[in-house]
Amino acid sequence: QVQLVESGGGLVQAGDSLRLSCAASGRTFSSWAIAWFRQAPGKEREFVAAISWSGGNTLYANSVKGRFTISRDNAKNTVYLQMNSLKPEDTAVYYCAAAYKDYDVVTVGPYDYWGQGTQVTVSS
Repeated sequence: QVQLVESGGGLVQAGDSLRLSCAASGRTFSSWAIAWFRQAPGKEREFVAAISWSGGNTLYANSVKGRFTISRDNAKNTVYLQMNSLKPEDTAVYYCAAAYKDYDVVTVGPYDYWGQGTQVTVSS
């Protein structure tokens, strides 16, 4: 089992940057693939980005490719989502999620454990 806590959300203007953090505790962090999802009001939750054990494999939604970067520091049990050139349509609650993997792979899902989320609001 793993516990996840997101932080770093806030209110910014279009074009600004934010870095979200996902701190994990519990089982060996380096055995978990980690992903970021988001959910905007009135919309379904959507995949944003994912990263494999080693950090060597990443995957992005087309809507954030080239603007967002996912990374991880296994020594700190933390995954980051650097978000640049933010747009109003990026406004959502952002969740990190974890899936135990036997191999160093990246996936859009399914994910077994979820954090509580952090709000990101981008004003125009």
